[in-house]
Amino acid sequence: MEKILKKHETLFAIALIIIYVVANSYIMQNFGYTSYQSVIVNTIMSVLIIALIISTKRVKYYGITKAENPRKFLYFIPLIIISLFNLRNGIHFNNTPNEIVFHILTMINVGFLEEIIFRGFLFKMMEKNNVKKAIIVSSITFGIGHIVNLLNGADLLPTILQICYAIAIGYMLVMVFYKSKSIIPCIVFHGIFNALSIFSNGNSQTWSSILLIVLCLGYTIYINRKIKEK
Repeated sequence: MEKILKKHETLFAIALIIIYVVANSYIMQNFGYTSYQSVIVNTIMSVLIIALIISTKRVKYYGITKAENPRKFLYFIPLIIISLFNLRNGIHFNNTPNEIVFHILTMINVGFLEEIIFRGFLFKMMEKNNVKKAIIVSSITFGIGHIVNLLNGADLLPTILQICYAIAIGYMLVMVFYKSKSIIPCIVFHGIFNALSIFSNGNSQTWSSILLIVLCLGYTIYINRKIKEK
């Protein structure tokens, strides 16, 4: 299996993106992220990908290891601050306890899946040929992937804003992964950021989306200047 993955890494990356997008688009249209069906489907995908990574002996290769020089990353405190952004307008508890639990469990899986797929498989597949291109493609692909929300009934403007700040977040996370050699901080940030959305008191606005973009780019610029590649 290890040899097959190495030989067809591009095919694996593309296939995973398609499977993930199609599966979650179907979930959103029929059940939503606050359903147990969403938890089951995303958990199954997570388990299968973990099994694939372990069986191919690529745990460290995909960054499932401790980060290098966490002090230089300010111990990832900026990531924690940005992950709380969905609570900027206050907190509400309009969902049932079951919906909250199912949403959080789903978002933990989504955080893992999207990081492994976009920062793991896709980025690592392209990195060995051209690092800059891999960073750009990983960031933009992650952002553009949110356009499927239009198919799930989302409004145009909020979706465009989401795509813009998702690209900024994608760029920040791929640089964290590339510089620290660990995808764990990215997974933790992604899971928290998405999970807290169920408590968000208000939709995305232009000014808040711009602020989120500025925060992400600011931390990324810091990382680029502080941590130099050997």
